[in-house]
Amino acid sequence: MIIYIHGFGSSGFGGKAKLFKEHFKDNIIMPSLSYVPSLAIHTLEQLIELFLKKGEKVSLIGSSLGGYYSMYLANKFGLKAVLINPATTPYKTLDKIGMATNYFDLSSFEVTQEHMQALKFLEVKTFKNQQNFLLLLQTGDELLNYKDALKKLPQAPRIVQEGGDHSFVNIDDYFDEIADFVK
Repeated sequence: MIIYIHGFGSSGFGGKAKLFKEHFKDNIIMPSLSYVPSLAIHTLEQLIELFLKKGEKVSLIGSSLGGYYSMYLANKFGLKAVLINPATTPYKTLDKIGMATNYFDLSSFEVTQEHMQALKFLEVKTFKNQQNFLLLLQTGDELLNYKDALKKLPQAPRIVQEGGDHSFVNIDDYFDEIADFVK
């Protein structure tokens, strides 16, 4: 089973999630996660443990903040993870203390300093196996510097595409590579 982990303020109903669902069909789930990091991680850990107990293979695909969560979870559980323009230090780069908007339903939520501390707690300093991670990066990402991900995971396989943006333009062009990696 593949678990798609969306980014900050997004949901399991976002544009990328829909593309992944169309391609991977019943082999992927896209939970809509809480904006509270500890709740999001708890939900994801429960899902992973449930699938592993059933004897299913689990892989992760994480975008932006979802990529950060994927680093933590893949390292903890020994899973493969595809990281799409991942956040590497969201407790620094989010810079969203205060009110933020959910892109799916336009509801507002409050981001607190406690959330940033929880994100810092999830940071992976030492990776057990960088070969378990596939980096998908676009140099035109307007929110995050793609070079930060290269520094964080220097031995991970990677696809670096010139241009693009934070959403990763034409992600569906890479579905075959993603499918091969998470096998």
